Amino acid sequence: MIFTQAEFLVFFCVVLIATWLCRLRWARNTVLLLASYYFYAYWDIRFCGLLVLSTAIDYTAGKKIQASDSPTVHKRWLTLSIIANLGMLGFFKYCNFFIDSASLILEPLGVSTTTLPILLPVGISFYTFQTMSYTIDVYRRKLRAVDHPLDFALYVAFFPQLVAGPIVRARELLPQITELPAWSHRRFYGGSQQLLRGAVKKVLIADRLGEMVDVVFAGPDLYSGATLWIAAIAYAGQIYYDFAGYTDMAIGAAKMLGYRFPANFRHPYMATSISDFWRRWHMTLSRWLRDYVYIPIGGSRGSNAATYRNLMITMTLGGLWHGAAWTFVIWGIWHGVALCGQRLAKSTLKNPLNLGRPFDWGITMTVVLAGWILFRSPDLPSAIEYFAGMMTWRPGIQWMPPLTILAITIMVGEHVAWTTKLRRAMRLPVDQWYSPIATTMMLWSLVLYAPQGFRPFVYFQF
Repeated sequence: MIFTQAEFLVFFCVVLIATWLCRLRWARNTVLLLASYYFYAYWDIRFCGLLVLSTAIDYTAGKKIQASDSPTVHKRWLTLSIIANLGMLGFFKYCNFFIDSASLILEPLGVSTTTLPILLPVGISFYTFQTMSYTIDVYRRKLRAVDHPLDFALYVAFFPQLVAGPIVRARELLPQITELPAWSHRRFYGGSQQLLRGAVKKVLIADRLGEMVDVVFAGPDLYSGATLWIAAIAYAGQIYYDFAGYTDMAIGAAKMLGYRFPANFRHPYMATSISDFWRRWHMTLSRWLRDYVYIPIGGSRGSNAATYRNLMITMTLGGLWHGAAWTFVIWGIWHGVALCGQRLAKSTLKNPLNLGRPFDWGITMTVVLAGWILFRSPDLPSAIEYFAGMMTWRPGIQWMPPLTILAITIMVGEHVAWTTKLRRAMRLPVDQWYSPIATTMMLWSLVLYAPQGFRPFVYFQF
């Protein structure tokens, strides 16, 4: 079940009614927990066992750390939590990746390797990071361990953000879960509008862009250089509107239920530097990597060389988090090198060239676009072939679907509009005459112009 399916609409309406009818916090949390497990079991009921195991380990670890004054006990339970979560993530997501990588060395030596029939549990990258942050924050004394296991189980399994984020930390969501939310018609309306905007981003923009992207990236050697450029830009739009659309739907659904999630995107294609891009793109993951990887290994507190090392480690791990393939690792390294280069330029150039924001934006988007080609390509040879076609502007099939060009134009216009006074109007305030008209048009467009076929969200694979 995904947010854009009719099944989810029925499910969500039932959950909305049931939760707002509950007048007791424990009853409301029970309903939400059962609904969340049903939502997750809809994918594959076998995965629920991992969710229960992760919940039980981290709840117990948090309670043990809170109850003890011994640093040794604290470190022991924190270590157990980290090993358990990373162990599950490593086995299900990276086991075959390491086997395949090892085979490149072992098979020439006559040692055969065989991959395992492992099915990747949906959302495991998100909820393992989420539960680890809870245990780490309790260990750091930034958060008290939650008292009731029901509250913690709901924090881990809460269905809006369960399978593709945003990564909501315990100190952001647990205080809300431990209280009974008050009804607010403005918050409910705002959540419904955000959910609808997310559906439009996913169905009418991302899925339309994906129709071209899937075909061109499957055989880049067939297409002209101009077509490859358009398809690369289309993929930048697809992955943004697909993931930002999911995030909007998750935040909107949570808001309608009475809960607040942190923002996850802030128009990243308006960024004028790579660091600015990462302050705008997948913001909850960026902050997670900063607070639980980059800063603990030293951050920018040491020498320049140590800072570059820490940036490269953090971004490489961020790339590996996205997927078990060398293209993702190289994508992370690419962004790490870009961040180091940006930092090096600022520290060494006493009189840096000031060519203006348009120039900075152009350089940043070129780096980002090259990274997306690595990210989308099935393997490194395919990515090299794609880059070669773009750089040589070779002849080939010229294909520029009108709907793709229209979607790219909408992406550009939407980014620019959010920097103007139109920003408030685009949120469709409840007290404005045009809001019901725009809402009706969006609903009607979803019915009339949605692409045929099933298209899951891109980030479900991570």
